[in-house]
Formats: sequence, structure tokens, C-alpha cells
Amino acid sequence: MIEEGSKSSKSMVEKRQLFMEMRAQNFDVIRLSTYRTACKLRFVQKRCNLHLVDVWNMIEAFRDNGLSTLDHNAEINVSRLETILSSIFYQLNKRLPTTHQINVEQSIGLLLNFIVATYDSEGHGKLTVFAMKAMLATMCGGKILDKLRYIFSQISDSNGVMVYAKFDQFLREVLKLPTAVFEGPSFGYTEHSVRTCFPQQKKILLNTFLDVLMADPPPQYLVWLPLMHRLANVENVFHPVECSYCRSESMMGFRYRCQQCHGYQLCQSCFWRGHASGPHSNQHQMKEHSSWKSPAKKLSHAISKSLGCMPIGEPPHPVFPEAAERPQDLAHTTQLRPVANNMNDTVLISSGTPTPSKSTLESPSRLDEEHRLIARYAARLAAEASNSTQRQLIAELENKNREILQEIQRLRLEHEQASQPTPEKAQQNPTLLAELRLLRHRKDELERRMSALQESRRELMVQLEGLMRLLKDEEQKQASQTGSSPHSSPSHSASCTMPMPIRSTSAGSTPTHTPQDCLAGVGDDVLDAFSQGVPRNLRNDLLVAADSITNTMSSLVKELHSVDDGLEDEEENMRNGREKVSSLKHPGKRQSTPSF
Repeated sequence: MIEEGSKSSKSMVEKRQLFMEMRAQNFDVIRLSTYRTACKLRFVQKRCNLHLVDVWNMIEAFRDNGLSTLDHNAEINVSRLETILSSIFYQLNKRLPTTHQINVEQSIGLLLNFIVATYDSEGHGKLTVFAMKAMLATMCGGKILDKLRYIFSQISDSNGVMVYAKFDQFLREVLKLPTAVFEGPSFGYTEHSVRTCFPQQKKILLNTFLDVLMADPPPQYLVWLPLMHRLANVENVFHPVECSYCRSESMMGFRYRCQQCHGYQLCQSCFWRGHASGPHSNQHQMKEHSSWKSPAKKLSHAISKSLGCMPIGEPPHPVFPEAAERPQDLAHTTQLRPVANNMNDTVLISSGTPTPSKSTLESPSRLDEEHRLIARYAARLAAEASNSTQRQLIAELENKNREILQEIQRLRLEHEQASQPTPEKAQQNPTLLAELRLLRHRKDELERRMSALQESRRELMVQLEGLMRLLKDEEQKQASQTGSSPHSSPSHSASCTMPMPIRSTSAGSTPTHTPQDCLAGVGDDVLDAFSQGVPRNLRNDLLVAADSITNTMSSLVKELHSVDDGLEDEEENMRNGREKVSSLKHPGKRQSTPSF
């Protein structure tokens, strides 16, 4: 009795282990429920090592464990679920290098307890096949596009049209994940969830499904799903910017810029917790950045955009054919035969001669999306089978890699010891330092000149537009006066139709009504045109001036890029100089480099 009680208490501790570790991360201090939910599910994904498994590996595990022949509503017990998870993680360890192996038993135990707590809270010891597929396909790693394509293949009919009842079933199962991490009040299932995602009664095909779920913003009930993938993509992104609240000199992850307070930026920790300082308020609109661009790149990007040189942005996802296609023939890659299947899970495995099933021949388009997903994975399996003879070579390369890593670590320690700052090293190459400072000064001057040219260009455009209006009015008035009074002089009409002052960067006096005063500061071509009495057509001259401005801006952008390259070359020369000085100071030491 005592032994059974100890086993029961140990089992309860294992079931609560993942949730206790998640609470220790203190995610509840995040004020926005979307980020809070995404952070919690990302923690579960990484703690269970699901981020190392993609949807293709999941399809392989479903096939190997016979789930392709089961109906979505069929139930499996916890023992069979544990077998499936064991297959997933043991296959994962076979793909990973020996230096990055995971603890399989711990991963199985944590994930099994999380699934049971999520989908079998009443303790029946069973869950449906569809619930397990929805959970694993949502929580695994990989691209969100591949996940959504697989999910659509599970909720669509033989014609490639989404079945609303199946999508409703998918929402029921997938929204149990936020509930499991105590975010049910924000993202729990309701009867109106389906209509919130697809408000109109219409036929939903694959491209429409992807457009809705990958939109910005996505449906409210699933807004945490793409955010969880964005979190994975920015975990190692570095921003060399100071946080305006915590004064941290750099940021990792997301960066948030206020759209009202100039230069006010927050790291993701301060923004998620609602911190604010100075005139900034939490009610201000913030823009989320997932990457960093230098000021020079931002300026060149803005100029290229203003000149219409920006390439057309790519769509959020590829456009797939609307009509269902026949399953792909993979006989040229490996011998394949279809397994007995149902309409939702058809897979191809390597075996004997291809023998198409009767259902495939009768309905060639009923498994369109599933076949396209599995075709790529089957090709990958065929490539792995053809390279099985190289396993010994891979093991030898891994041993060699370990030796190289040890040598690199030794060299790094020697370099750190040799690169300790000393007064002699600080004065080792003053010429390079002076040239580097000169280049940086030149870069600052170019940036200031760029700003001045931008302002001059804007003012010149205003002047050109005013001149065009004056010429047009002058032509019209000359035409009208010619019709009414043929003896009127051109110079008189020119002096009477130009009361509008032309703004110039060099003229600050108040303009008069004479043509010469109105055109003070304008080029000689314009003055000559009005001094001759009859204004000539200056449209081509104005266009040439605009083209000259554009060419000047483009050449300045190129010069900025060349300065950036020069700075990088100078930094490389300084590093080489330090290495040469170090080698001269220690002539007995030979620098050894690893050979690959």
C-alpha cells in the first residue's frame, strides 16, 4: 500500500511538473493576452522538444502507427498515444547529431501529461484521433504554411472545399490549448467561433483558407498561432538600440517604436509589461519591428521607394491551383505502393511494385492536398534511403567535428588572452584609426548633404509646379487676347499674368508683379524665355531638371554604400594589424588553423 501511494504521488508530481515550470517563468505579468498565450505555448513547445519536429515528421509518425486507416472520431487509449510519442522522439534522436541528443523519456513524459491534461481532463483515458492530430500539427515546429495546408487537408472534402462542420471540430480541439495554459477566457471556444473566422456563407478553397488564417491581423480566436511562429523567428534577433524605459543598451526579440513620441522605443519585456515613461502613454500606437536596419539602409530604402525603384512585395503565401489535381507519380524516385486509406489520411510507403487502389482510380482528386504534402516527404525519404551507405562517413565526420570544435575553443582562449587591452596595443596603429575616423566623418557629411538635397528637391518641385501653372495660364491668356485684341503686346500680357510669387531657396525678398522679380533665383533659361516677350515651352527643360535631381540622389545613395564598404574594409585591416602585432610579439607561437 505504501509503495502504491508513493507511485501515485510521483505520477501526480510528473503531471504537474510542466505547469509548475511554466508558472515559474512568470508569463502572467504580460498584460496582453495574445502575447501571454503565445509565450506560454512556445514554452510548452520548446520544453517538450516539439520545436525540433515538423509536420512532415508528424505525418510519418501517423503513418507508421496506423492512424491513416482510422476515422477521425475513432478513440485511442493513453498507452497507444505513448507509443506514438515514443516513435516521434526516437526518430528525432536518429536525425539529430550525437552532440545534440535529447532526453527522450523526459520529452515523452512531459508531452504525454500535457496532452492528457488538455484533452482528457475527466480521466476517461481516451482521446480521438482528430484531437491528437490537431494538437500535434499545431504545436510542432516548421513553417506555418505547411501546418495550415495539412490542417486543410483534414477538414476538406474530396473536391477540395472546406467542410464547416470539420472546421468547427478543429476549432473545438485547437482552442483547448489556450485553455490548458489558463487563457480560456480570452481564447475559449464559442458557438460563434466559425462565423467569426468565415463570416460569409460561401465555398472556402485552400487559397481562401490560407488568406484568412495568414492575414494581418488573423481571426481573433487564432491570433496567437502566427504570433507563436513570429516569436520563434525573432528569439535571436539583435537590435543595437537603447530601450527608452529600462535603458538597456541593446534588445533581443521584438522592438517597439511609438508612432507619436519621436525616437521612443521599447524592448519587448517593457512593452509586454506596459511600462512607459515621460510623455509616452500606453494608449499610443506602437509599431512592432522584427529586424534591424541601419540609418543608411533606411535612407536608401526611403529614397528608392520615393523614386519608384522598390520591387513589388511577394504575397503572404504561394497561390495553389483551385482545381484538385491527380496524385503525383513517385515511381521514378522509389518503388511505392499506397496503403489502405480513408479520405483524410493517405500516405505512400516504400515497398514492392506500385499497385493503385480502387478508390484512387475511381476518385483521382479526392486526396489532392494530402498527396501534395506527402509527395514531398516521400521524396525526402527516398533521398535518405539512397544515402544510407554514408552513415559511417557521417559518424567519422562527427568525430572530426568534435576535434575541430575543441581546437577552436583552445584557439579562442589563446586569442582572448593575447587580446587583453594594454597601453602598447592602444597605440599600435594610429594611421588606421585616423583613416577610420576620417571615413566616419565623411559618412556623416554625406548623410547631412543627403538631407539637404532632399529638402532642396522638395522645394524645387514646388517651384517647378508653380512655373508649369504660370506657363499654362500665360498660354491661355495669350490665346484669349489674340482672339479679342490682335494689337496687344506679349510683354504686357506676361507682366499682367504672373502675380504669383515663386519660392526660391536663395530669394528671401517680397516678390513684385514684374516677371523678372517673380522669377528671382530661377535658372537663366526661364529668365531668357520671359525676357524675349513670348515664353517658350519649358516642359522639356523642367523634366530634364527633375531627371538631374533624381540622378544626383541615386549617385549619393551609391556613395553612401561605398562609404559603408570602406568602413568594413578598415575594420578588417585593423583586425589584421592586431594579429600581425600579436605574432611579432610572440614569434615562438605558431597559429594553427583547423583543416576541414
